[in-house]
Amino acid sequence: MTPEIITRTEQLRTKLQSAGYAYYVLDNPVMEDAVYDRLYRELQDLEQQYPALITPDSPTQRVGERPASGFVSVKHNISLYSLENAFDMAEFAKWEAGWQRKLDRKDSAEYVCELKIDGSAIALTYENGLLIRGATRGDGDAGEDITQNVKTIRSIPLKLNIENPPPIVEVRGEAFLPIAVFTQLNQEREKTGEQLLANPRNAAAGALRQLDPKMVAQRKLDFFAYTLHIPSQTNFTQHSESLEFLETMGFKVNPHRTLCPNLAAVGDYYDRWNTDRLNLAYMTDGVVVKINDLALQQELGFTNKFPRWAVALKYPAEEAPTQVLDIVVNVGRTGAITPLAHLEPVQLGGTTVQRATLHNGDRIAQLDLRIGDTVIVRKAGEIIPEIVRVLTDLRPLGALVFKMPTNCPVCDSVVVKPESEAVLRCVNPSCAAMLKGSLVHWVSRDALDINGVGEKLVEQLVDSKLVNSIADLYDLTIEKLMTLERMGEKSATKTVEGIANSKSQPWTRVLYGLGIRQIGSNGSNILTDKFTSVEQLSQATVAQMEGIYGVGFETAQSVSMWFRQPDNMVLIDRLKAAGLQFDKSSEPIVEAASQIFAEKTFVITGTLPTMKRDDAKDLIQKNGGKVSDSISAKTDYLVAGEKAGSKLAKAEKLGVKVISEEELVELVTEH
Repeated sequence: MTPEIITRTEQLRTKLQSAGYAYYVLDNPVMEDAVYDRLYRELQDLEQQYPALITPDSPTQRVGERPASGFVSVKHNISLYSLENAFDMAEFAKWEAGWQRKLDRKDSAEYVCELKIDGSAIALTYENGLLIRGATRGDGDAGEDITQNVKTIRSIPLKLNIENPPPIVEVRGEAFLPIAVFTQLNQEREKTGEQLLANPRNAAAGALRQLDPKMVAQRKLDFFAYTLHIPSQTNFTQHSESLEFLETMGFKVNPHRTLCPNLAAVGDYYDRWNTDRLNLAYMTDGVVVKINDLALQQELGFTNKFPRWAVALKYPAEEAPTQVLDIVVNVGRTGAITPLAHLEPVQLGGTTVQRATLHNGDRIAQLDLRIGDTVIVRKAGEIIPEIVRVLTDLRPLGALVFKMPTNCPVCDSVVVKPESEAVLRCVNPSCAAMLKGSLVHWVSRDALDINGVGEKLVEQLVDSKLVNSIADLYDLTIEKLMTLERMGEKSATKTVEGIANSKSQPWTRVLYGLGIRQIGSNGSNILTDKFTSVEQLSQATVAQMEGIYGVGFETAQSVSMWFRQPDNMVLIDRLKAAGLQFDKSSEPIVEAASQIFAEKTFVITGTLPTMKRDDAKDLIQKNGGKVSDSISAKTDYLVAGEKAGSKLAKAEKLGVKVISEEELVELVTEH
């Protein structure tokens, strides 16, 4: 290796880093793509020939060659707090009054307003100017190490663009998927028959958790930095100065940030971007407002969840106009007949919306909705599309009035409207739609968890008349299954084995699997704790059931009515004969891991960083605790994850202890 080769390698690296910064951060290309590609290939060839020349900050090191086998949990050097939400300027004014009261002052403060990017928060750590770690937010105290994936984001510098960088620099920011990239990805996936990505936010989060960095690179994620921590030194007096320094170091910082001297100026900024954000190349769902004075920030400090000096001022749920092309009805597993509007496709919250639920006939009448109407659609809770109102001024001539059916659209049985309900129901137990829904529920993960049986197979089984009842599943043989299209002996054997294995599932899962209205998985646990056999439960009165904590009148009445139906008792007899568990005493005794949560009631809410809710539930129950769906004064702990919502607010109001997933695990491991 000659000095000339070393020099050439360093020159190429510097030149490419400078070109990449100009292109991805400044959006001001200084080099033709073909020239960049040729220089990149030359550097790549030199590094392959002389591996000792490879440095961590080389442009060639952005995409790792080997997929990771998994992600490692890492402790954040500095916690990533979530932000308190305000949903209008009145709530923002209350937030401002709160921090003023805490500091015993009446004057306002200068705020920094930044657009709230709808992506995935990540934490970056630099040592002596080099990127050494990138991690997901996780629970705020710990996240997953995704360094190799972070390196694929070209707007994140591998090396800080300053001389004599501090020994340690911590940067926080948002990784996001540009709307144009999201649209292109979905167009490509549609052509290949792949499932479409739901929205840019989910696509960004999903990309960051890909094990193969090459797959992450294909998503073309972008990044905005918004917080800087320099533990060893800090000469800034204002947050705005730290944002400027982030830019100096080579980071992309949102250009639409501004200083606001008071609440009124914040309101002007908030109102302006409520409309202007629709023209941005990325998704944003609000404004982050921070007190600019860092000394004030330090004085205010943090609650156990939020900084007192910052708030997320969110925009209302996004709305958009579209046209109702048709109204159809679906029949669910409980016989509920639900009208569904088919819409002219419209972009809403980063997704294409083509259908919206109408709930029931009363809702259609309330809206005065007709086929052909132009309507305003929004995403309730940013998830479920719903029709908010009808623009009757735009109603076309001949718009059709929709009438709810008098007969089930699947089995043609007369539908009924139970007293005190707004919904119509099919009450024919042989209705194919109800049967399919019941079977899908029976085989689901929380119920009998039958491997090898999914929605497509359920459709085939019912349509071919091989299964006319849940109990018929247990009469299936390999030979019968092989009569179905695309069902070979291997698949048939796997299905029969999965069905046979479900016979060992406990009474609580069987009860949940029966699909009795008002009975969720938690309700089935409560009832089977008290009524340890189906005989006891079937003979229980409404008053006896209603007297149990966690069981209300409607639930008790629903259970009682279900057991009064002769067809349901025939079903139980057949399932018993097939070997299903309807008595706790016949189940194998499984000792709890401990009794540390004995007599303790938990509620789980939000998205946990590493566990699924079912895993957290199992952990609690295995250690003697109970899990409820609703918060009350009798709740001992609320396990809260991201986007905890109203349950968190209610828990704090009632004084219920709020813990994280990590704290839950610590409670177990400490004993």
